[in-house]
Amino acid sequence: MDHIRNFCIIAHIDHGKSTLADRLLEHTHTIGERDMMNQVLDDMDLEREKGITIKSHAIQMQYSYNNQAYIFNLIDTPGHVDFSYEVSRALAACEGALLLVDATQGIQAQTISNLYLAIDNDLEIIPVINKIDMDGAMIPEVMDQIIELIGCKEEDILLASGKTGVGVEEILQAIVKRIPAPTGNPEAPLQALIFDSVFNGFRGIIAYYRVFNGVIKKGDKIKFISADAEYQADEVGILKLGLEPRNEVKTGDVGYIITGIKNAKEVRVGDTITLANNPGVAVKEFVEVKPMVFAGIFPVQTEDFSELRECMDKLQLNDASLVYEIETSQALGFGFRCGFLGLLHMEIIQERLEREFNQTVITTVPNVSFTAYSSRGEKIIVNNPAEMPDPTKIDRIEEPFIRAQIITLPDYIGNIMTLCLGKRGILINQSYLTTTRVELVFEMPLTEIVFDFYDKLKSNTRGYASFDYTPIGYREADIVKMDILLNGDKVDALSALIHRGRSQDFGRKLCEKLKELLPRQQFLIVIQAAIGAKIIARENISAMRKDVTAKCYGGDISRKRKLLEKQKEGKKRMRQIGNVEIPQEAFLAVLKLD
Repeated sequence: MDHIRNFCIIAHIDHGKSTLADRLLEHTHTIGERDMMNQVLDDMDLEREKGITIKSHAIQMQYSYNNQAYIFNLIDTPGHVDFSYEVSRALAACEGALLLVDATQGIQAQTISNLYLAIDNDLEIIPVINKIDMDGAMIPEVMDQIIELIGCKEEDILLASGKTGVGVEEILQAIVKRIPAPTGNPEAPLQALIFDSVFNGFRGIIAYYRVFNGVIKKGDKIKFISADAEYQADEVGILKLGLEPRNEVKTGDVGYIITGIKNAKEVRVGDTITLANNPGVAVKEFVEVKPMVFAGIFPVQTEDFSELRECMDKLQLNDASLVYEIETSQALGFGFRCGFLGLLHMEIIQERLEREFNQTVITTVPNVSFTAYSSRGEKIIVNNPAEMPDPTKIDRIEEPFIRAQIITLPDYIGNIMTLCLGKRGILINQSYLTTTRVELVFEMPLTEIVFDFYDKLKSNTRGYASFDYTPIGYREADIVKMDILLNGDKVDALSALIHRGRSQDFGRKLCEKLKELLPRQQFLIVIQAAIGAKIIARENISAMRKDVTAKCYGGDISRKRKLLEKQKEGKKRMRQIGNVEIPQEAFLAVLKLD
């Protein structure tokens, strides 16, 4: 155990985690030259295309120092705020962390929040300044920022370049010297924390775990504490680029287990594995994830519902932060009400359903969860507009608030103030981290940042702002339910819960957008936005006119009039029974309102 080191790499998005991980794997000869490529641990096409890490990836390396062999278990983590649950699980399985800071960008919001997560887990932090080979590298300034942030000495900070491989040897030596070896008792009852799992069509569910106490052997009868279920360990082993079977995985090590479980509900990330005949206690309290954004996911064809349900189960295995339950919609039939950690998370889930499971889905307007209190004092959780009680019976509604932390250059303070105050934000604090970096702290309603806040922040600051947020509880607000009516019929999938002050503007824009997107029919379509019985916005899509008199050439006017009267009667009947087709783009239009 003295020669094992478990560590992860944490950083803001695009500070070079995956590239540095490539160099570490190359330097320790874990991967042959044939298998080497950029972002080798990012095995999803989506991760390569977007250039971000979505999933944590564990891999074992061998490193020799002073003629002594060491085993390194590396977990590469995502950087985006929407995947912070992945990071927190990876940290629970480690003793140390490499804190990566980009030499050209300095410390950013997610760097700080990931650092606090690591400190909460009592990890040894090794600060590394990455990308030192770039022209815009500001090494002395970034060093000062790190020293101020974590209070280390200048000689503790390592300089490296993930691209050229400079400083990789120093990092590996620092891991040996500074990160503590795992502690644990091989003789004690087995305790192994599950930090990830994947579904394999042939082998069933493969769970990844870190052993804290005891030893897990092939053929053992094991038990999942939180799920309270017992299984046989058909295969155990360690994680190289693929899975490498072993007869046993010892204390302090990271490994995988295959038990032939096919039901996704039985394996939960954060659960503890122990032996059935000599059970231990749970390593950590099992923490349920708290979703921030809710949206409906529906199959395009209603008969595909059961297939979509299986796909959601398998996807939840690989992404423990996805929460869902079944719901029905008048417009879209059976589907799922899903909880996500943010908008990027929602986009990734939708993409993965289409790519990995070949499912085409319709996603409804995302919204957050409100708390309504009835006049009798009952508390009602409102996750979607359909659950909103009758306004006459509501005493008050509370909406979730967040504490937003924005780090930017002083030039953009005005733009950020305008944006945040326009989104009902309250400025709490403004402080200069250095002469060129300022931190702004706002308290804002979560509803306001769900749609397009991040995009607008990036465009208003030319990409020089980093954003991070933490929930701070619920506050009373004037929230109303806005319905969209097409020819007097409510379209429940387009309903939204919104602050009264912004409802008129939002309703008008949505009606205008729907006017562009809905195809014209042979009858008039009236698009209305309504709060209760009050119409707050209206647009008309005029009817297409079929030229019924085209076949008349010359002749008496009464022939033409007869045809026009007949058409007029038909139009009346059509308006009474005509159905409006709504294309998929209309449901997504809400996200792209300016």
